[in-house]
Formats: sequence, structure tokens, C-alpha cells
Amino acid sequence: MLKAMESQLHIPYLREVIVFLIIAGFVVPLLQRRFSAVLGYLLIGGLIGPFGLGLFADKFPLVSVVVIDDPEGVRALAEIGVVFLLFAIGLELSLDRLWSLRRLVFGLGSAQVISTSILIAGVAYAWGNSGSAALVLGSCLALSSTAIVTQLLIEKGRLTTPLGRSVFSVLLLQDLAVVPILFVVGVLGTVSVGQSVLGGLVVALSEAALTVVIIYLVGRVILRPIYRTVALTGSREAFMAMILLTALGTAATTGMVGLSMALGAFLAGLLIAETEYRHQVEVDIEPFKGLMLGLFFMSVGMGIDWRVLGDSPVLIAASVIGLIAIKAAINIGLFLLWRIPTNRAVEGGLLLAQAGEFAFIVVGLAMTLALIPDSTGQFMLIVASLSMILTPSIAAIARTLSQRIKGSSWSSQVDTTDHAEHLEDHIVIAGFGRVGQMIASILAREGLACLAIDKDPTVAAEGRSAGLPVRFGDASRLEVLHSAHIKRASALVITLDQQEQTETLTARMREVAPHVPLFVRARDEAQAEVLIRAGATAAVQETVEASLQLAAKVLEGFGLDQNAIRQRLQGGKNARE
Repeated sequence: MLKAMESQLHIPYLREVIVFLIIAGFVVPLLQRRFSAVLGYLLIGGLIGPFGLGLFADKFPLVSVVVIDDPEGVRALAEIGVVFLLFAIGLELSLDRLWSLRRLVFGLGSAQVISTSILIAGVAYAWGNSGSAALVLGSCLALSSTAIVTQLLIEKGRLTTPLGRSVFSVLLLQDLAVVPILFVVGVLGTVSVGQSVLGGLVVALSEAALTVVIIYLVGRVILRPIYRTVALTGSREAFMAMILLTALGTAATTGMVGLSMALGAFLAGLLIAETEYRHQVEVDIEPFKGLMLGLFFMSVGMGIDWRVLGDSPVLIAASVIGLIAIKAAINIGLFLLWRIPTNRAVEGGLLLAQAGEFAFIVVGLAMTLALIPDSTGQFMLIVASLSMILTPSIAAIARTLSQRIKGSSWSSQVDTTDHAEHLEDHIVIAGFGRVGQMIASILAREGLACLAIDKDPTVAAEGRSAGLPVRFGDASRLEVLHSAHIKRASALVITLDQQEQTETLTARMREVAPHVPLFVRARDEAQAEVLIRAGATAAVQETVEASLQLAAKVLEGFGLDQNAIRQRLQGGKNARE
């Protein structure tokens, strides 16, 4: 039925998209009660793929409705999920923080890739593979799954912990290593080469470095004014279009010059992280990232040929265990060598013990160039896929081991370098106009931590330039407030101009965060009554002194006596004048 509908509407992959949306909307949420979302997508992908229920589609026509028999086509679309993931990771970093990780990225990361490649290549060669095949297998299996590992860290809120920084540093270097690996595979598969391998590698790396520098310099110059112009239009559609253009356009640029597309997306996110638009961009891309990553994980599950698994179950199981054991041992040893605490070394080593998504690309290219026999390639792809499927379970084991080694909860591993991301008991100010600015200045004099959000890019830019904690974003949207950790806040002050948005936000905030006090600016007495009924802790009518009155309510909520409040407000009024 769905096939007939797809042919009538002439929309490519329509049936596959519908099946995926059913899985994402109904099946995976049910599985999440017992498994992580990553494992859910992997298992479902294996079930509905050509080597799962697809084997019975000819005998049972109804089964064909839910079977996706073109995993390559789905995987091509699913790679966008990895692009969005790296884009989101770039948004969470800054150039200063990235530079601070250089010892881990270029030191620990390089040591991990080189040592693991050599050992796995030696094992592959001893197992009877040719020198070229062993080199290819060693280099690609040394890489881990950026998509799975970072998603697991994000789900548990540990990406910015010391453990997360160490693991991500290694993953970042692995993404950089894809460039020389693909080049070497291409050279090995070429019959006549016009230049030496070393010379060609130098040229390839030089071109890669030049591309990265150009993207960085051009992005630093044009991104901020472009985003400011788009934001001033007030069009959410235009802003979203610019986000997609930045992420996919930069990824396409690096892809065209032979670099990883994920690396290009990471650079784009890194550049936006330096602007005041970072947090709004994070909120807007979250649904795209989640869905596309789900599609990617599902495509990985589809790639497992269960028939081959049934032919050599013992050998495949031994290979999966061997791969995980080799990588975990090397990773743990290197983490300890870099003086990373034992509990983090054990967990980090196990988290990076699987094969990665680039194994599908490298092994596929090697098979095309006849460097690896098809039977060997299929065998290794199954081993890689199974190691990725086991990663969520391995991560749970690693967590338990880490807790036992350290003797305390992981929740104590908090990175305090990014204070804006780890605020707690702070005051969120929705709207940073005249009223919001006055309230922020009074709160600052009292030593109360606050974070303001305003959708006017000029206001946000000027505030950041003045060293004020101001973000660009639409504060009337709950997602934006969630990114400001509103549930951990001690109060929300709403100073929005739009009457309807103020009332809607007050009512919704009372539902999602009933414990957070709400201090709201009202247009008149009638609206103040409406806001109180909607759940506002206090609502102040809009007058010349509205900001001072609203600030008084906030200070009162924090326990200051009336005399102290009058003194503070008089000081604020004098400073304003």
C-alpha cells in the first residue's frame, strides 16, 4: 500500500520516511523505558532492514510494508545526522576552550590513533590479510563512533565534564585523521601513482589546513553581521534557513575538498559559538539533530547481514570481543599515561572501544578498489556494527566500574569553566529592554546571579560587549528558557512587550516549572489580574516606575526587608538618572 502511494506521488523514499517517523514517534519512545534511544534505533534498524524482516518480505507481503530494503539510500540521508551532531558540539565549545584541549586533542588523540592502528593492523596481517588490507583495517577500526559516544554523553549531561572533554578530544582528532586515512586508501588502490605517498600526503594535509583556515577567517568576518541582519527581520523561517545553510554549506565545502563533512559542520558550530546567537541556534537545531541521528543509528542497524552472523557466530563474536578488548586496553593505558584519574581512564577507554561510522566509508572504498575481498569487508562491517550496537551496554558497565573505582557518584564531575552553562539558583530575565536592564543592574548590585534573554540582536550584542550576561533568543519560547536552565533558576522575571506572549508564557511556565517564582510586567491592572490568575507570583503594572516596582518584588521574594529595598531602589533610580 505504501509502495503504491510512493509511486503515485513520485516522492523518493516516501515510504521509508513514513516508516521512520512511525518508529521515531511511537516505537522508540516505548523502548526508551528499558533501553537508550541509540540502542532502540539500532535494534529497530536491524529488525526492519533487508537482513531482518526483509528476508521474509517475499513470502509475507504484509511484512514488506515496514521493511526498508535500501539501506544505502537511507544511510546517505542519515549522514546529515552526524553533520548536525558535530555542528551542535561545535556550538558547545569556544575557541578558547578548544585551544585549552590541544594537549588532549593532538597528544592523546594522536597517540590513540597511531598505536591502535598499528596493533590492529598487525593482528589483521597475522590473520592472513595482505599488507594493504591490514593497513586499511587497522586505520579505520582505530576510529570510534563520534555519533554514538557523544550522543550517550549528551543524554546523561556529561559532555562538558572532565571525562567528556577527554573523550571528545580523542574523537575530534579521529575526525581529523579521516583525511589522511582516505588519502592513503586511495593511493594504495591506484595502479600508477604520479607522486610518492609521502609527497601526496603532505599536499593533502596542506590543502586541508588551508581550507580550515579560510573557513575560519571568512566565518569570523561574515557570520555575525549576517546573523544580525537575519535576526532583525524577526522571521523564524529566515533564521532557521540561515542555520541550515551555515551547517550544511560548510559541511559541503569541506566534503568537496576531501575533508570530513562532520569536520566542516564542527567548524561552523565553533564559529557561531563565539557569537550571541549560539543559544538560539542550539534550541532551533535540536529536533533536526535528534531525528537525523536516529535515522543514522537505524541505518547502521540495517547494515548487519544476519545470515553471515549465523554462518560464523563464534568467529564474529570472538572478533567483536577482541576488537573491544584491544581498543579498551590501549585507550585505558594512554589515558593513564596522560595522568587522567583511573576511574575516568577506565570509563573513557571503554566508551571509545567500538568501531566508528567511518569504518563503513573506508571499508566500502577499500572494497571498491579491490584492496579488501568482499567477504572480508562484509565480515568486518558486521563486526563494526555489532561493536556499535553493544556500546550503550558497555557504557553502562563503564559507569558502574567508574563509580566503584572512585567510590562516589559521577554527578560530582562538574566542569565549572563555562559558568553560563552551569548556573544554578540564578534569576532569568525574559526581555532585556529598559525594564529588564534596570532590574539586572539592581540584581547585580545585590550580588544575585542573573541571565537575560532578548530577541533583539542589537540589544544582545551591546549587552555582551558590555560584559553583561545577555543571550540572543526568543524568551517567549519554553525551549529557549530550558536552555537557560530555568528549572534550576530561583526566579523568572518576564518583561516582554507583547501582552499575549506574556500571558501564554506565564501560564505555561507555571505548568512546567511550578516551583519557580514568576515576577511579571503587566500592561495595566486588568492584565495584572489575568497574570496572577495564570500563576504569576507578582504582577506589576507598566508605569514609569515599573522596573523599580518589579525589582522590589524580586528582592522581596529573596527576603530583603522594606528599608533595604527602598535604599537599593533609590540607588538604582539615582544611577539611572
